[in-house]
Amino acid sequence: MKEILARYIPERAIDMAFDLVVKCNVHLKIVNERVTRHGDYRKMPDGRHQITVNASLNKYRFLITLVHEIAHLIAFEKYGRYIKPHGIEWKKTFQQLMLPYIHPEVFPSKLLPVLAKHFKNPRASSDTDEKLSLALKQYDPKSDKNYIFELPLGSTFRLYNGKIFKKGNKKVKRYECVELNTGRIYLFNPNAEVELLN
Repeated sequence: MKEILARYIPERAIDMAFDLVVKCNVHLKIVNERVTRHGDYRKMPDGRHQITVNASLNKYRFLITLVHEIAHLIAFEKYGRYIKPHGIEWKKTFQQLMLPYIHPEVFPSKLLPVLAKHFKNPRASSDTDEKLSLALKQYDPKSDKNYIFELPLGSTFRLYNGKIFKKGNKKVKRYECVELNTGRIYLFNPNAEVELLN
């Protein structure tokens, strides 16, 4: 397991992450990319804890996702199954688990201030924190995708599922975009990754 983790997370985090996986008796599955999530946690019918993480994540996002999912496991075990998945109990657990990793030996120094700010009040997904999402994207392989906030108003873009949209105005935090086939309006996070058409 340690050799497998070494392929996906920063070198200085391997021992700590391995110990956490073993201590929590986690069955870790590294899976092909799922567009809708980076990872997930579930308790199996036989009582085992299974965590899946996308293999396509860069090593920093992979580590954050792994710890995020282990925080679910620990929060549910400690506080019961009826807590909110991303409520105060999970946030506190996630903060405590991440603290030893937020260190210049694990993360690049330019990521540290963004991580420190994010972990004052962690969100349900690192993707909903625009600054953190952008900072982490710097370590992704080059891609032909754009963030919605980068696109000009009125431009058209395609989603992973083939649907085509036209970018509209920003409403509070999200962009209103019209699906061209149906005319329906959808709200998009500013840092949703899409393929610009024109």
